Parts: sequence; structure tokens; C-alpha cells
Amino acid sequence: MNLSRRVVNFVNIGHAFDHMLMLIFPTAVLTMDQAFGLPYGELLALSIGGFIAFGLFSIPAGWLGDRWSRHKMMTIFFFGIGSATMLTGLAQAPWQIAVGLTAMGLFAAIYHPVGGALLVANVEKMGRDLGINGVWGNMGVALAALITGGLAQWLGWRAAFFVPGSAALIAGVFWLIMVPNRPSAGKAAAKKAVDVPRDVVIRAFVVLSLVTIAGGITFNAGTVSLPKLFEEQLQFGALSTFGIGITAALVYTFGAMAQLIIGNIIDRLPLRSVFVPVAALQAPCFFLAGWAVGWPLLGFAAGIMFALFGQVTINDAMIARYTTDSWRARAFSIRYVMSFTASALAVPLISFLHTRTGNFEAVYTVLAVLGVFIFLGSLAFPHRPEEIAPAATQAAE
Repeated sequence: MNLSRRVVNFVNIGHAFDHMLMLIFPTAVLTMDQAFGLPYGELLALSIGGFIAFGLFSIPAGWLGDRWSRHKMMTIFFFGIGSATMLTGLAQAPWQIAVGLTAMGLFAAIYHPVGGALLVANVEKMGRDLGINGVWGNMGVALAALITGGLAQWLGWRAAFFVPGSAALIAGVFWLIMVPNRPSAGKAAAKKAVDVPRDVVIRAFVVLSLVTIAGGITFNAGTVSLPKLFEEQLQFGALSTFGIGITAALVYTFGAMAQLIIGNIIDRLPLRSVFVPVAALQAPCFFLAGWAVGWPLLGFAAGIMFALFGQVTINDAMIARYTTDSWRARAFSIRYVMSFTASALAVPLISFLHTRTGNFEAVYTVLAVLGVFIFLGSLAFPHRPEEIAPAATQAAE
């Protein structure tokens, strides 16, 4: 296995850890009310600092990745997020939970700008490998619900932080052993960005910015609220925490497959041709999920996750296709700081509306409105059939 392949493999593993560790709390919180004497809405609000840090620290992380060392930043990511996760499991008071989750968000912020730049510089087929990387990330989302549900139910909520945190530390050790800090020879590293008119680039990035902000809220709100939504509206009897985790994990896994499918398609079609139908799924699925019960809810939830996860691959492809390697980590950091900073609004949105109404109808109606804006953005995105030429060139090499 050459160095580029090892880099890609560890970047994929890092993506799984990044999302898995950031989403431990939304499932663990279902078992923490007795330990801390706080209702769901107040406990969930403790994670706001973590999601804010997840966004804001993307910019310095991307800058350090471009100007200092992407390899060293990935090392800090593995050891930092693993240690912060384990320390959160030691918390004795709500404020300590909040501090621990904020530290987790700080280190988690390293992954997307730095890992994204490492990935694009080392892949052979951009769309396909972005899709595979997306599957790893979203399998991390699925594992968060599954592993956290099982550990919290059988070993307690602290184990839900200790076990995954220690696994991240072990991954960091193997990263240092198996991936030396020297340039790798990925095919994509030497490729130039698509040569497009300046006005088209501006239009594309304006749309990307608006969609990123709205999508950051819908993605985080959808993934964070899903375990609680299932607990309240599935009506499959008295589902255990582990049962809820399994159900959510299956839906997350279905969504993860979207990134593999979308990744392969965008190597063959212009981005707008893929963007429009994926964006069209969000609004109706969100609205209907807020009111559905039983089996129909699973269908609408699957549609939400397919659209949310597929959109991530499309947005990353926009950055990969229109930037050069020398400042790609910073471009990713700008995209993710917008996405993750906006995503921090999801937690107070859920907390406020759910506490006020006692259900998810209002929450998911707001998310449906944001889905309409994302769809309108897809219609405004430039249509350029010639942009698939680089993908065709890659496939021929």
C-alpha cells in the first residue's frame, strides 16, 4: 500500500471518529437525566459550546494545515479529541459536561479542513473518493447512536465516552506509526482547479455559502434530534435506549450510502444536475417527519438522511473542483466554519421549540422551510456541463 493510500485510509478513519465522537452526547443524554436532575432540553443545551467550537476553530485549523503541517494537525486531532472525550466521561457536574463537549468540538474542528485537503491531494477519482470518505463519516454518525445506546444502557453513560475516546487515541498511535510525515504522491495533488469565468465562480460560491449556512442547521438538527424523535413518535412499544440507537443507526447507514452513490454520479454529471434532485428531498421529508408516527416516520427519516448526507458530498465537490491545493485547507475551513457555526443554532432551536411545544412538529416545520431555501439555491447554481471533463480525464488515467 503506497503512502497516498495510507493517508486516504486514515483520513477516512478520522472522519468516522470525528462524527461519532461529536454525536455521542445526543444519544447518551437520554440516560443522563437522573444523574444530573435536568430535563432533556436543558441537558442538550450543554452541547452548544461544542458545536460552536466545531465551527469557529475550523479557520485556524485550516490555516495551520496549509502553513504549518497537515500531518501534525491530524496527529493533534486524534490525540486531542480522544483525550477530551475521555475527560468528558469523568464529569461530575453539568458545567463540566459543557466544558468537555466544548473541548471535543475544538479538536473535532481540525478534521474537516485538514482531512479534506489531505484527501483531495491524495485521491485518484475525486467524486468517488469523496463519496467513500463521506460514507466513513456517516458510518461514524450511525455508530454514535448504536455504540452509545449499547454502552449507556449496559455500562452507563460514562462508558459511552471512555470507550470511543480510547479508540481514537489508539488510532492516533497507528497514524504516527504507519503514516510518516513526508509528501505523498497522489494523482490529484498536481491537478489544477477548473478554469471558469470569475462571475461563474462568484455565483457558485455565493450559492454554496447560503446553502452551507442553511444546510448546517438542517444537518445538525436532523442528526441530533433523530434519537429523541424516534423515542417519541415511532410507537413501537417501549423501545430501550439500545433499541432506539439501533433504529437510528440503520437510518444513518441508509443516509451514508447516499454519499457513495452521489460521489460516483458527480464524476459523470455536472454538479447542478445532481444538486437539484437531492435538494428537492429535504423540505417535504422534514415536514412530514415532524407529524408522522410509526412506520411512515422511518421512511421520511431515511429520505432526510439521504438528502442531508448527499448534500455534504456535493458541497465538498464544489470546493475540490474549484480550488488549488495551496489554499484548499483554508477553503474547506471557510466552508466548514460557516456550516458548523450555523449548525450550533440547531441545538437551541431544538431545545427551545421542543421544551415549548413538547413535540417535534414546530422543529421540523422550521427545518422544512430551510429545506426550501436549499432547493432554491440549487436552482440558482451555475450549470456547466464542461466541468465533468476533469473527472473524465481522471478516469482515463
